[in-house]
Amino acid sequence: MPKYRVAIDVGGTFTDGFIYNEETGEISITKVPSVPTNPEEGILNNLKVAGINMKDVSLFSHGTTVATNALITRTHPRTGAVFTKGFRDVNEIRRAEKPDLWDPYKDVAPPYIPRRDRLEVEERVDYGGDVLAPLNREDALKVADLFRKRGMKAVAVCFINSYINPENELEMKKILEEELPGVFICTSSETISEIFEHERFSTAIINACLGPVIGDYMERLDKKLREMGYVGDVLILHSGGGVMTATTIRSYSARVGTSGPCAGACAMKYISELCGFPSAIGLDMGGTSADISFMHEHELRTSYQWYVEFGYPILFPAIELVTIGAGGGSLAWIDEGGSLRNGPQSAGADPGPACYPTVGEEPTNTDANLLLGRLGNCLIGGAMDLRKDAAEQAIEKIAKPLGMNHIEAALAIIKVANANMCDALRLVSIRRGYDPREVALVAFGGAGPLHAVFLAQEMEIPTVIIPRFPGITSAMGCLMVDIRHDLAKNYLVNTSQVDLVELENEFLAMEKDAHERLDVESIPQESRVIKRYLDMRYMGQWRSLSIDCPSPVDNLENMLERFHQEHNREFAFLDRSKGIEIYGLRIVATGKALKPDLPKVERLGSLESALKEVRPVFFEATNGFTDTEVYEREKIPAGAVFKGPAIVEQFDSTTVIPPGLTARVDDYLNIIIDVRGDKK
Repeated sequence: MPKYRVAIDVGGTFTDGFIYNEETGEISITKVPSVPTNPEEGILNNLKVAGINMKDVSLFSHGTTVATNALITRTHPRTGAVFTKGFRDVNEIRRAEKPDLWDPYKDVAPPYIPRRDRLEVEERVDYGGDVLAPLNREDALKVADLFRKRGMKAVAVCFINSYINPENELEMKKILEEELPGVFICTSSETISEIFEHERFSTAIINACLGPVIGDYMERLDKKLREMGYVGDVLILHSGGGVMTATTIRSYSARVGTSGPCAGACAMKYISELCGFPSAIGLDMGGTSADISFMHEHELRTSYQWYVEFGYPILFPAIELVTIGAGGGSLAWIDEGGSLRNGPQSAGADPGPACYPTVGEEPTNTDANLLLGRLGNCLIGGAMDLRKDAAEQAIEKIAKPLGMNHIEAALAIIKVANANMCDALRLVSIRRGYDPREVALVAFGGAGPLHAVFLAQEMEIPTVIIPRFPGITSAMGCLMVDIRHDLAKNYLVNTSQVDLVELENEFLAMEKDAHERLDVESIPQESRVIKRYLDMRYMGQWRSLSIDCPSPVDNLENMLERFHQEHNREFAFLDRSKGIEIYGLRIVATGKALKPDLPKVERLGSLESALKEVRPVFFEATNGFTDTEVYEREKIPAGAVFKGPAIVEQFDSTTVIPPGLTARVDDYLNIIIDVRGDKK
């Protein structure tokens, strides 16, 4: 019988594996170099290193950067789009926004489909859904002929007001499918049936660009895994924090734009709840960037509009992430005004930090941590030696202009990096109306545990949690999610005039669609959960808030009060005298998937056996180098309690515990650090 559950996270540099043995509860991890030109090859290499037989695997799930890379590098196949006459340039005009309002020279990235491949046809549907002009079939056939001659592999159909009546879009799709066999065709109304043409068109275009990329990738991976003996579904994590199967992902490929980072957020939620914390901030800090997520009362914050590249929004719901250029390889530099900066530029994997055994010469956070003694002389369990002399030479580029010695410069580099990350932590917490003093900070990624406690001290976060395998946490997150579909529909009505019977019927129709999607994925009825939400806003407002809705809908009083309270938390304002309108309806359809039940570990062994060495480490609290005990994490037993200063080293990360703080290891081998120290 199958006995393994396997999760893979395909990153830009490494492909990480998390393997759970259902029979014994044993966990093993793997890490191999990624193969950007052939992502599935990295997955297969990882499975080879793991040494498991795919016939023994009951569940395979993974996250990937395939979609993100295809969009950023424009390596998707040639894609066309057809628009209502007069709306050809909506996707290029956008909302006339810029990523930096005050920089007139900083342009938005070019559109995914150039203007020559954006064609028009005669058709028109008005705002109420009435067909003013049917699709001109002659125009449609000319468009199909041009696309055939240009060798299009995918086409997006984007007609104005199709969200309320898709008749003409569906007719255009039918013609294209007849004239262009084998070409991926998607319509804006089927992709995401929401108002605002730019956002809807953008989502459909991205979906068309990625359809062949993700579809072909999943087909190749599915075929290779089945040749190896795997018989289950090949699952892929999407940006909403759920998974989809190979049979449905091609139609909704835009959903996997942030597949990898969202896996880390899902793992953060699981680990935080496992440790007894219903609210938490996730800090996923790797070599190039830091992804920050937020969970409040067991719910990950969700964004209903996001992008891979500024100016081209995607309307599928996604876990809200704040990403900044702060990682182990982030470069320290001095600007024209003589101020020290950190990132967003990065040394990346090649050449990497100066201390790596490569040719890097620029100072990075890793070099600074090495000089401060927070990193040892090697990484990855001794597989990579670090060069302290090279780090000193690189830091000299910062120290000399600022009139500092090497240690002062290294500390300054780390403090600037930490300040940048604290700004991002404030963005997901304080600026959203949440108090960071009421949450835990879950830190993972290769560099997260190095910086976590210092961030928590600055933010007054009382607790830091370091997972058992920080560098593999995102891979683990791929096993901690369910199959999930999100459906949305515009439904504009004043709450004082709403017809509850009509509202209930709209929800029932959406639920029918949701069940049909779960039917395709063979989800049994007992494993299905359907949740309803109302998008609500004050009359005259632009932005809305999603409020959970009971089933069936019998009154709106409780939801109206929840809207007032949520609006007050989010925007520090409420007005019960002001009218409220419903802006849209949402359905979240979940198919419960198998999840590992991580076992508790027996409290065997002693902390003394885990002690590797004592080395001097620089801490600002002691204003100098302090003799610090360095522990080997694999040997620290469950139940162990130890005080800082301490360093905990392991294969995939290093944890720093400053003086005066207490750390304990729970029964799941998570390290839980009390940041309040002597102040509590």
